[in-house]
Amino acid sequence: MPDRAPYDLLLRSGTVIDGSGAPRVQADVAILGDRIAAVAPTGSIAPAQARESIDVSGRVVAPGFIDVHTHDDRAVIDGPDMLPKISQGVTTVVVGNCGISLSPLTLDRAPPPPLNLLGDQSAYEFPSFAEYRARLNRVVPGVNVAALIGHSSLRIGTMADVGRKANGGEIDAMRRLLADSLDQGAIGFSTGLYYKPNAAADADEVAALAELLADRGGVYATHMRDEHDKVLDSLEESFSTARRARVPVVISHHKCAGPHNWGRSRETLPVIEAASKTQPVGLDAYPYTAGSTVLDPDHVTGDIRIMVAWSKAKPEMAGRDLAAIAAEWGCTEKEAAVRLHPAGAIYFQMDEADVRRILAFPLTMIGSDGLPHDSHPHPRLWGTFPRVLGHYSRDLGLFPLETAVHKMTGLSAMRFNLPDRGLVREGHAADLVVFDPAHIADAATFEAPKTPSRGLDFVLVNGRLSWRAGETEVDRAGRLLVRG
Repeated sequence: MPDRAPYDLLLRSGTVIDGSGAPRVQADVAILGDRIAAVAPTGSIAPAQARESIDVSGRVVAPGFIDVHTHDDRAVIDGPDMLPKISQGVTTVVVGNCGISLSPLTLDRAPPPPLNLLGDQSAYEFPSFAEYRARLNRVVPGVNVAALIGHSSLRIGTMADVGRKANGGEIDAMRRLLADSLDQGAIGFSTGLYYKPNAAADADEVAALAELLADRGGVYATHMRDEHDKVLDSLEESFSTARRARVPVVISHHKCAGPHNWGRSRETLPVIEAASKTQPVGLDAYPYTAGSTVLDPDHVTGDIRIMVAWSKAKPEMAGRDLAAIAAEWGCTEKEAAVRLHPAGAIYFQMDEADVRRILAFPLTMIGSDGLPHDSHPHPRLWGTFPRVLGHYSRDLGLFPLETAVHKMTGLSAMRFNLPDRGLVREGHAADLVVFDPAHIADAATFEAPKTPSRGLDFVLVNGRLSWRAGETEVDRAGRLLVRG
């Protein structure tokens, strides 16, 4: 092989699904450095033109998947190989969702729920986003990171009492922190209006912060105030706030939660579609009928199954159903939740027909919403993307494979303003995944949630072959991504 081959790596004879939604093509993909150097008809690039050549016939070559909804803020530092994500084809994670971000915040006490989803007090050690960015650069995570700044984190860092609306001085302090973070590389702002540290904030407070995104190309993502009975009101609040701030909005993990609301995606999706005609709107979803967050006794209603994901008070109860624990203790489920506190839980709160309808909606991106610090996590942490490709696309025929890939690549990169990601195109970053379309499948279950997926061959991050099937070591090449 010549010493000065024009390409570093050649993926030969693959089926390229480029992330745009366009039909698949047979092509060779050549990589030089951290970029895709050529996408050419099969056989038009000789193997001798690359330092390394891999035959990927019978396999799909796709852009690396972008997990638009994660809580990996600390995981990319403490577990930088990011095996739960890279092993399912994810090459970029968007952190800082649901109003919860690791920076800019330091704490002198235990983090209040839901900030404890990211770790304990010691996890919050970054008073500025610049310091978080510097740590990421030193660690070099296995996947790329794009970061949102969380409203709850801003409130806790600037307010003595988050149980009320912020006053003018407090809003000004939050605006300074958010502006600095955006200027230091954060891509947007998130709210978690459902959660107690954020619930007292009104639309005026949110708009006063979100408007800082308008001139910076940032995005506003929101875990809405209510995904249950008042889901339509919460959608309207989200759209109205984004219009006032003149910013794009992403509705996080859209769902119609609770048995009383099953079937209401027939109402919510037309509302979202109508709003998208007049303003930039996106949404994400995960492919399961259960969600996961903190175990809040106020939200234990006795009408759905709840599984304990972790408990500081009773760690041995992780992985058990709350109803079984309550029966064993001779108390109500709500009383059991109090005894387990602080804790996390998996809530079986959605209807399968709603999940399918939302996944198939053209504006829906794929996001795992996985919680990497749970001792018994929701299986979405390890299985989200192969589950969409295998179960929903291939097995159920909910949408073509090209559409499935678009929902986790090109659409996501466009919505989060990451212009050189999400497509197999010359000049784009060489974030790529190679998988077997006939066998790709999730293997993680609610009983065994840390089981790796099947059918993936290897993953490239920024041009480096970072992970191969069956391996537990990652050649880390991730970086912080900033707005396009």
